[in-house]
Amino acid sequence: MWMMTQTWQDVLFLHWPISPQELQKYIPNELQLDLFEENAWLSAVLFKVHRHRLRFLPPIPGMNNYLQLNVRTYVKYNGRKGIYFFHLDVTNYLLSKVTAIGSLPYRYSQLVGKQIDHHFSYTSHYKACDERLKVTFTLGDHTATNFDHWIVERYHSWSKYNNKLLRIDIHHSPWELQRARVTIQSNSLASFMKKTFQHMEPIAHYAKNKVARVFPPVMEHKKLT
Repeated sequence: MWMMTQTWQDVLFLHWPISPQELQKYIPNELQLDLFEENAWLSAVLFKVHRHRLRFLPPIPGMNNYLQLNVRTYVKYNGRKGIYFFHLDVTNYLLSKVTAIGSLPYRYSQLVGKQIDHHFSYTSHYKACDERLKVTFTLGDHTATNFDHWIVERYHSWSKYNNKLLRIDIHHSPWELQRARVTIQSNSLASFMKKTFQHMEPIAHYAKNKVARVFPPVMEHKKLT
């Protein structure tokens, strides 16, 4: 069985509480929103990907390093808790086309990440629907609350393809998080939810790096009753 490995660096998590009634209509009917304190949550996760490759094989030139932005929410299915991705934006055009076939909603986008001393920034722009994010941040103390664990320790994700529900599993060590102090200059992400969260201040976390193994998609069986 093939398996991908990746190293994620300078990972910024941004989390917004959302009304479950507002968000439920944008996820597949088979999935149930996973709530924390009666809220659904929408997150943007930005990071640098290094050494994207098939496990035990060398990286493929031109496809192993890129930036990525995930927009996601938190769901349950058949006793598992995980993630539903609205989209995954990457700076590698070829990768966006190859990986989008039959698996996850990848999109080719413009992303830039910078660091000057202890100040970080990410900017993104997806031209097709003019979705933008510009955020700067500095780092705070380490954190390990119940909410932190609930929202980042997720090892399954789902997507729909040809009307079939697919699951992708990942494996990595537990996250070690720091608080992030963020300033958002612009945010028009998740344009299908216009004017619901884009002007709210998020809960923000940062992680320096993480090595992950990504398993191939599997088709879900009928939900248990």
